[in-house]
Amino acid sequence: MATMTSSTRRTGDHFEPTDTDPLVQRRLRGYLEQIDYTAYASNKAVLGATVPNADASRFQRLAVATATARAKWVAEAASMADATASLSEAQVARLAHLRSAYEELVAVYEATRRLVERGYVPFRALEG
Repeated sequence: MATMTSSTRRTGDHFEPTDTDPLVQRRLRGYLEQIDYTAYASNKAVLGATVPNADASRFQRLAVATATARAKWVAEAASMADATASLSEAQVARLAHLRSAYEELVAVYEATRRLVERGYVPFRALEG
């Protein structure tokens, strides 16, 4: 089964046992749970040390940076289109660079959100 997350298409990555023997299925499911927990614990240890916490102000800064990048990309394209009907290679390259920056920030924002959602880093609510 495929899941749509943003513009990224992901397929289900969990193995479903085809063996009809319940004992074999339980044993395999136990192994897979150990594997999943190992991945979770590794992510929590590594990401927790690298990104110790996330708070509302961090998400706001990422959101503002992302919105700013999108605004620059769209404004630049509109300005170029106002000036000429045909864009030069340099102008297209500039737009591609701006779009890439915007898309990269979108990916960072979503990845940071997933860090909190999956429990890899704690979310600190702002007090006040």
